[in-house]
Amino acid sequence: MTTPVGQPMRVYLDEGVDVLIGQLLSSRGFDSLSAVDAGHLGWSDEKHLEFARNESRILITHNRVDFERLAVAWWTQQKEHAGIILAIRRADTYALARHLLQVLNRYDQTGWRNVLLVA
Repeated sequence: MTTPVGQPMRVYLDEGVDVLIGQLLSSRGFDSLSAVDAGHLGWSDEKHLEFARNESRILITHNRVDFERLAVAWWTQQKEHAGIILAIRRADTYALARHLLQVLNRYDQTGWRNVLLVA
């Protein structure tokens, strides 16, 4: 699930995350894909996580309860994921994007493997 050196970090926004976040991250050099843009509306949380894993994308979601549960279930099953950020909703989308940039830059793509972070 590594991204080759020099390639942008890859993120995937589940359907509850404003697509503007993806646009703002893309403008800062991230390879950002939203569930909306990918046509994945209505997918189960597990299907979103599987897609993100298969595409080596860090999943960004506001759905803390379900994705915490999934991360624990996957850990007990020894299933890997590319990283999950449980983003706390903010009234200001730009403030959330700035915060996510700080959080995402903590690790390289490989360093996010199996990491679950509340941000």
